Amino acid sequence: MALSNSLANIFLIATSAISLVIFVLLFIIKKKSTARVSYVAFLSALSGMGGSIATLIANINSEDSESISLLIISIAFFVISILVLAYCIVLCTFEPKVISKLVPHSVNEATKKLEAEMGAEAIKKDLISFTENDKKSMDMVKGFINQSSMSFTSENGMTDLLNYINTTIKNEINADGAIILMVDDFEDLISVKSFEGDFPPPYKLPSDMPHKPIRVSTNFKFASFPLRENIFGEIATSGKAELVTNPELDYRIYQNGPEDFLLCGTYIFVPMKVSDRVIGEIAFARKKGNIPFNEDDLKIATNLADFAAIIIQYVISVKETIEHNNLLMESYIATHIQDMLHPTKLPVIKGLQFGTLWNPVDGVCGDFYDILVSRKDRISFIMGDVAGKGINNVLVMSMLRAMLRLVVNTKQSAGKILEWVNHGIAGESFTTDHFASCALINYDPTKNQLELSTGGTTPIYYYNSKSNMIEKLSKSSEPIGVDKTSIYKDIFQEIKSGDIIFTYTDGLVETLNENGQQYSKESILKLVISNHSASAKDIANAIKADIKTFAGNMPVHDDQSLLVVKF
Repeated sequence: MALSNSLANIFLIATSAISLVIFVLLFIIKKKSTARVSYVAFLSALSGMGGSIATLIANINSEDSESISLLIISIAFFVISILVLAYCIVLCTFEPKVISKLVPHSVNEATKKLEAEMGAEAIKKDLISFTENDKKSMDMVKGFINQSSMSFTSENGMTDLLNYINTTIKNEINADGAIILMVDDFEDLISVKSFEGDFPPPYKLPSDMPHKPIRVSTNFKFASFPLRENIFGEIATSGKAELVTNPELDYRIYQNGPEDFLLCGTYIFVPMKVSDRVIGEIAFARKKGNIPFNEDDLKIATNLADFAAIIIQYVISVKETIEHNNLLMESYIATHIQDMLHPTKLPVIKGLQFGTLWNPVDGVCGDFYDILVSRKDRISFIMGDVAGKGINNVLVMSMLRAMLRLVVNTKQSAGKILEWVNHGIAGESFTTDHFASCALINYDPTKNQLELSTGGTTPIYYYNSKSNMIEKLSKSSEPIGVDKTSIYKDIFQEIKSGDIIFTYTDGLVETLNENGQQYSKESILKLVISNHSASAKDIANAIKADIKTFAGNMPVHDDQSLLVVKF
């Protein structure tokens, strides 16, 4: 079964189990009278459990190899069930006090005493207010959940969710402006991700910035702050919410002024925490002259920010899971295509010996080699190294390989063939960040002559059996796929019995040992000279063994490829 289907099954099993727990908790809530529980709630829990199990069974029996949509839906329902579970647990664990008045025949002694002190009318008024506020908060929470479920499939889903949360809480506490900042753990920064309304900046503006509303707000929307020496960083570091009613007395608040829109009024700063870890911060402002924020505003903002933090973290986690799954799937597809393109068996050609090394790192390899018998007077040897990883990498490799196989059969020279191939690949929009280094060697057995050309830095070396010396034949040039007008020159070399040519990708000589030293090209040249009387296969094996000894237990960071041809 495909990876995404397996992940979907895991989330469906978890959702059905959580639905069962919710069903039990609803009985407890109804018995304790901590909230009103209708039969619709029980039916919803049973429907969630039954639907998850039915979908799970259908998915297991399905013949579809892949279903990203099912994975996304199963994750969304899992997240929603977790949030409902958390709410049910809260209702089960707290002891009802004033709310007990809502349930007939459950008035306890504490409530009777309260009635005697405050009067029945006062209690009734408080209960109505409590019920209205609770319903309003739940409506906002539902809005957060609905918006989060839509953010999984949207390209701008996270931005839309942050803007929705920002606007909702801003309107609830009647703030003039609101911002959400998210913490970047890698760079120790907190950056603005959502900006709404009029928010007088509490930090010092750049000295060369004109004091115009549009310029100031634009600067604020894209601002980042270190986690120290500023109000945003200090709130995120301390993890404590703060109400600032006298900004002129707070050393962390900078008064820009003198323009009215820059004058600081009152602020609320609330860290967004998940399991005591601050993932971001939400801040609110009321302009100078407006009614200041109070403790009730701080309490409302803190409660809603706490729930918003949970929603945001769940969306981040789900998106990371989806992205990771997509990368695995992309890697699987690309690797499968690449394996199909890699030669499984080298041709047997009279008078020639071949030795190869192909050691790809995990995932998609950017290296490939090929040996093509085109005509009686042309045998082509190819070594390529495509930059980048992923599907685009495989597409460029496939195009490069297919084009070369198509045009080496023509009478064009090696340099002209590379120019044709380069013109075709450089014209494709998806190859902007994916170029290739390629060596093309055409051998004419009727004349014992090499005709070669290179695009990029892939080297071609020639071992002269008469002088027992090695010469580099290739010249560095523009890689394939960068510029459609690139010119590639032809280089010729006479060949005799006992001569050797070899080419490799840069991953071979960039292999590191435990001391951080690179495996040098000189090591390869020495091995070729010392093993020149051996077969091409034995020469390649000697280089492979030497590199393995050199690297020891160090991991391979780049693909390694080698092609040795002995005449």
